[in-house]
Amino acid sequence: MSPRPLRVAIVGAGPAGIYAADALLKSDVAASEPGVSIDIFERMPAPFGLIRYGVAPDHPRIKGIINALHQVLDKPQVRLFGNIDYGTDVHLDDLRAFYDAVIFSTGAMADRELKIPGVELDGSYGAADFASWYDGHPDVPRTWPLEAEKVAVLGVGNVALDISRILAKTADELLPTEIPPNVYEGLKANKAVEIHVFGRRGPAQAKFSPMELRELDHSPTIEVVVNPEDIDYDEGSIADRRGNKQTDMVAKTLENWAIRDVGDRPHKLFLHFFESPVEILGEDGRVVGLRTERTELDGTGNVKGTGQFTDWDVDAVYRAVGYLSDKLPKLPWDIASGTVPDQGGRVIQESGAHLESVYVTGWIRRGPVGLIGHTKGDANETVANLLEDFAGGRLQSPDSPAPEAVDAFLAERNLRFTTWEGWYRLDAAEKALGSAEGRERVKIVEREDMLRASGA
Repeated sequence: MSPRPLRVAIVGAGPAGIYAADALLKSDVAASEPGVSIDIFERMPAPFGLIRYGVAPDHPRIKGIINALHQVLDKPQVRLFGNIDYGTDVHLDDLRAFYDAVIFSTGAMADRELKIPGVELDGSYGAADFASWYDGHPDVPRTWPLEAEKVAVLGVGNVALDISRILAKTADELLPTEIPPNVYEGLKANKAVEIHVFGRRGPAQAKFSPMELRELDHSPTIEVVVNPEDIDYDEGSIADRRGNKQTDMVAKTLENWAIRDVGDRPHKLFLHFFESPVEILGEDGRVVGLRTERTELDGTGNVKGTGQFTDWDVDAVYRAVGYLSDKLPKLPWDIASGTVPDQGGRVIQESGAHLESVYVTGWIRRGPVGLIGHTKGDANETVANLLEDFAGGRLQSPDSPAPEAVDAFLAERNLRFTTWEGWYRLDAAEKALGSAEGRERVKIVEREDMLRASGA
């Protein structure tokens, strides 16, 4: 039998999956004959995962990461199969029939649960759901209720900043971005004039990136307000600032905002610290307020409750307390962390044994923490262990390793899929829509329209 390339399937075409493909392509195995052959399966018709459907549209700098990912997907050793849903269209046994190894990099798109009374009220929303709406995700409703004049956002990470910024900006400020028409029309009706962001700990414990935080103050319509009483540090906080430049930069920015006079920009965005949400208040099934407990530092950088409660007059609450991955069929699952158990990227079964030839990387592996670029290290480790197993003869042997066998399988199941060439067609179609309005791009939302534009 003539030698053939190492065949690897990657499930998930977000940054984590594409970084894994890049690590494979840069390996010694890829550099020698017969090399590697990679197929990436993605449930959306378009690639790029959270960058396309999770990053706020007014962050073109972060979306610029797509340019680097493009270079990977342009490689001839890589094929993209979009609009293919793992667990519905293809299963683990199917993939095992065609590939030496499978890497799962499916990310996280759901909201992590927040267990406080009132979460179920009308007007209580998950940040991930809202982000999916304003990013034009095809599988969510086309409208979003934006009746609230006073809004609470729970959480002090970059997602909370994104949510707050989108709620506080005007629709016309966001029009130069790629937002689709339904999002523009929805934001034009937005009544929010006060946004209150709540964190249960202090400025030194906020998880904002310095640049993302400073961007809040760049809008001509947003007045950022920080209460001077919320600027407080204990020994643990001071140690954090000394040991982490980004933490210190965030704290300095918040200090500067706390000592300045409040200006007259029309939308006020309050950053509250040492306020722990304990209940979303409701009347007749709707949100009418938020109750928080004042906290104080305990010396270690953690906080304890003071027993002092405040009721805030708000009409809507957005929970930005983290993302959660969906459970993957046929893979072990850690319910508490919402991740697949692993050792160095190798999927580990309850018995403690490696699930042969199956690997994970990115948020499905370690949870939704860190910035997009942090998934590179995950990908490198996972791929290194996959290649170690390959060198040691520990990978399973697929029955039908030829790439054509995958094409035949998809045709036999009558699955409609998009390709990398199809992404170029969709990309051109979105840019054409944008050009007609003097914008760089207008995102196509409907799945059927995406498939049609892609030539699926």
